[in-house]
Amino acid sequence: MGSYRMCVCFTRKFRVKEEEPPRDVKEAFEKYAEGGTQMTAEQLRRFLAELQVEKDGGGASVSDDAERIVEQVLQKRHHITKLITRRTLSLEDFHHYLFSPDLNPPIRDQVHQDMTAPLSHYYIYTGHNSYLTGNQLSSDCSDVPIIKALKRGVRVVELDIWPNSTKDNVHVLHGRTLTTPVELIKCLKSIKEHAFSESPYPVIITLEDHLTADLQSKVAQMLIQTFGEMLFYPETCCLKELPSPEELKYRIIISTKPPEEYLKDKTSNENGLDSHKSEEDLWGKEPSELTHEREDDDTSDSDTSEDNNNNNHGSFSSVEHDYKCLIAIHAGKPKGGLKDALKVELDKVRRLSLSEQALEKAAESHGTDIVRFTQKNILRVYPKGTRFNSSNYKPLVGWMHGAQMVAFNMQGYGRSLWLMHGMFRANGGCGYVKKPDFIMKADSDNQVFDPKANLPVKKTLKVKVYMGDGWHLDFKQTHFDLYSPPDFYTRVGIAGVPADEIMKKTKKKEDDWTPVWEEEFTFPLTVPELALLRVEVHEYDMSEKDDFGGQTCLPVSELRQGIRAVPLLDRKGVKYNSVRLLMRFEFV
Repeated sequence: MGSYRMCVCFTRKFRVKEEEPPRDVKEAFEKYAEGGTQMTAEQLRRFLAELQVEKDGGGASVSDDAERIVEQVLQKRHHITKLITRRTLSLEDFHHYLFSPDLNPPIRDQVHQDMTAPLSHYYIYTGHNSYLTGNQLSSDCSDVPIIKALKRGVRVVELDIWPNSTKDNVHVLHGRTLTTPVELIKCLKSIKEHAFSESPYPVIITLEDHLTADLQSKVAQMLIQTFGEMLFYPETCCLKELPSPEELKYRIIISTKPPEEYLKDKTSNENGLDSHKSEEDLWGKEPSELTHEREDDDTSDSDTSEDNNNNNHGSFSSVEHDYKCLIAIHAGKPKGGLKDALKVELDKVRRLSLSEQALEKAAESHGTDIVRFTQKNILRVYPKGTRFNSSNYKPLVGWMHGAQMVAFNMQGYGRSLWLMHGMFRANGGCGYVKKPDFIMKADSDNQVFDPKANLPVKKTLKVKVYMGDGWHLDFKQTHFDLYSPPDFYTRVGIAGVPADEIMKKTKKKEDDWTPVWEEEFTFPLTVPELALLRVEVHEYDMSEKDDFGGQTCLPVSELRQGIRAVPLLDRKGVKYNSVRLLMRFEFV
């Protein structure tokens, strides 16, 4: 009896049945094939135009798309070449097309937004401490994570630059920690080599500068010699308006404190002034349980007195031309009161950096001031200093307030990073996503968007989860369960403004490598422009924590209506070879 049961378990474990197409797919095929067993390209065109809501555009027509799909499906499934006369799809061919992410993806992969507005009009894919391979305290500094970030489409690279031990060269490292340094020149060369491997739009290098005047001059020479004509030189010392991503294609932009601000901060520190005072004055003290926190970027931005004290006005002025003229986006910490920090100046643009906590505090009472500031200027938000493990925070708070540079630890992990990946799948994954018009404009009374306002539902998204497949190809047969097929369920929800956020889930499908759920969910959205569709698959485990089976985040504004194949990714955001879901999206 025991051996028989083992045999049953063995056959269950390795048996993977091929599921039939879902009912909606069968009905669509029957309707558009007009009751026949084959669908022509013209019938497929009607399906694309009506049920999939496809439109002509981008130099291609729906008819062209239909012809191309038929050719590719026949070539892939039946190895039929153009010499063969058959040009129709069976039900199985039709289902194969719908369930193929390369033929039927959920979002477009081309740049389609207006790229001619100033940089401040875009959310920009931004890294934090881009050189760290792991945690914030003891990991190695390297150019490898910079290369990985650029290959993912990141457009803002942060480098903390410090004198080396002999004070004659420049290292990149996380200051006052046990991180091992890497030479600046190595990082710059890697940026040059990989900056535009995934996107032609500009790469911004933010320098957290802890250097003496002579080393600043050396950095200027490194930048000029490494990047040459790729380097963007602003026409004036202070730009009144930032150029557009289109104007800055294939250019490298430098953002840091101008030398004179560096000197002012340094003089303040040498006079014994507290470098943390300005942010504390602005946002108030931390709660008592947080007062021990090390705000890592606070010390970086304030250029504290650990820097070489040989700086003086004479040596400083010698680098004015070399260094200052390279700075296109002037940075600085808030000085004075909150109104001063968020003041919009007509004759210049600037970059303001705030920790995630400082932003949350400011947003409580000055949310609309932040929105107005970001209509022209750049706001960078960075992780709080206690995220030693390189975790991340919720990015939506920054995006709701118009922050262009929501800086993330790209070597980190978790759902917050999945949201970041999801946001920047928009606009062809080029690293620049146009901010919604309502964040960029004021109404007739000069009032701007209020992130705290209660808004009516603008649009409703219906999501239907049909089925999933591919786990038996990408995972070992015993990965989820030693003795039986997995019990999958899918979680579907929205990340966005607080009123829109929700998570729902399907029932679990027991003992099935190819689960079929056919469950529909409805999501009312007040701000669909900032909503992200969250999708996760888990395998139910009665005795332990449920196993992870894949995830993705998709910008709701980019979703293609109709039945779509949704590829899933692993925890690090890398796409599985085969795992995917068949889903339907509809806006009502």
